[in-house]
Amino acid sequence: MTEKLTTRLRRLTSQPDACVMAPGAGDAFMARMLARAGFEAVYMSGFATSVTRLGMSDVGLLTASEMLDNTWRIVDASGLPVLADIDTGYGNAMNVLRTVRDFEKAGAAALHMEDQVSPKRCGHLAGKRVIPAAEMVSKIKAACDARVDADLMLVIRTDAIAVEGIEAAFERAERYREAGADMLFIEAPVGREQTERVARHFKGVPLLYNMAASGKSPDIPADELGRMGFRLATFALYGLLAAIAPIERMLGELRRTGTIGHLRDSMATFKHLNEIVGLPEHQAAEARYGVPEDEQTRL
Repeated sequence: MTEKLTTRLRRLTSQPDACVMAPGAGDAFMARMLARAGFEAVYMSGFATSVTRLGMSDVGLLTASEMLDNTWRIVDASGLPVLADIDTGYGNAMNVLRTVRDFEKAGAAALHMEDQVSPKRCGHLAGKRVIPAAEMVSKIKAACDARVDADLMLVIRTDAIAVEGIEAAFERAERYREAGADMLFIEAPVGREQTERVARHFKGVPLLYNMAASGKSPDIPADELGRMGFRLATFALYGLLAAIAPIERMLGELRRTGTIGHLRDSMATFKHLNEIVGLPEHQAAEARYGVPEDEQTRL
């Protein structure tokens, strides 16, 4: 029997002293690249989704339906366990009931929900606000009640460090754990010292570490994070960040010279692109199902 994606992620994040790396994907293409690269999990980042779908920053403009649609596309394209960002749950506890049910049906292996006021914003942007802890506790309880698959992991995030201080963030996270959080996500610890405080305070509790690009939280290798007690590490935007400079260079050269002939050797080939998006498998299926040769797809 094939192992469920929810069960697989539970198993992977239960390994002692190990931290699963989940790079960010905002679309199905990046999700395919992550699977081809050998990663074991994907993070459907709200920021990456906002960039790729809206061309905008993560400032609470995406709707639940847009994120839901993106979740099932990324699950389908990658075949990997996907941690889906469900922001604030898109409303109160009653909205959370529907949100969790819908994202579970879409195939997410884990969901992370935060305690920000709506409209939320990226956890590494200034000006965040948080809802009362008691309100968040009710939303967590609703999320726990909503799931059908007990292996669906609920990752509960607090953004309180930047708003109320680290001690308040610890108090909130303790309440969230008691309410049913499977994993805690203490967002945006500043520097190594705060990161180590988080790990010490919640020793023995599964933790998520967000390797964000803002520079607030330090770059720490996954094996070291695992020893500290972090069981899942997300890398939300690094695929996009790595692509921006070469794309800008190519566009600048095209605008300046009117040709890309001199750049071809520095770019992926059309054949390689089609390998990533599964054209060979499509061609094999055409042959297997007897599609006439004159109708078969060819490079």
